[in-house]
Amino acid sequence: MGPRNSILVAGIVVVLALTFASEMSTVNAARFIVGDDKHWTFGYNYTDWAQKNAPFHVNDTLVFMYDPPSNLTHPHSVYLMNNLKSYLSCNLNKSRMVGNVIQGAGSGFEFTLKKRKPHYFACGERNGFHCTVGQMKFVITPRRPCRG
Repeated sequence: MGPRNSILVAGIVVVLALTFASEMSTVNAARFIVGDDKHWTFGYNYTDWAQKNAPFHVNDTLVFMYDPPSNLTHPHSVYLMNNLKSYLSCNLNKSRMVGNVIQGAGSGFEFTLKKRKPHYFACGERNGFHCTVGQMKFVITPRRPCRG
């Protein structure tokens, strides 16, 4: 086998190894319905929910399910808060909406944890009222991807 073939084989081995490692890190990822059977709703303690379901890992997926707006329901949304201070005060000014009022309908929408950093989630409806009074907020700091 010549030098060119050796380099080609080595390159293929590296690509296969990286593909396998990538697949392994997502194969064991978990899927969590936020709030379990209560879903994403006013008055439920999501901090307790997060503590009961911990630990979370990079590549885990959070599923936010909530009713679409109607005459019988209050709308909900999901914001990723900018930092701890914004999270604690439910200040939405520099936060990013990751789920609008209709995205939680049906099977909900999914948010995959991609980084090992604190993720501060909150409902932004009624200018943060659901966050401050309704306990619709929680923080998760995922660990390294789960290995099987």
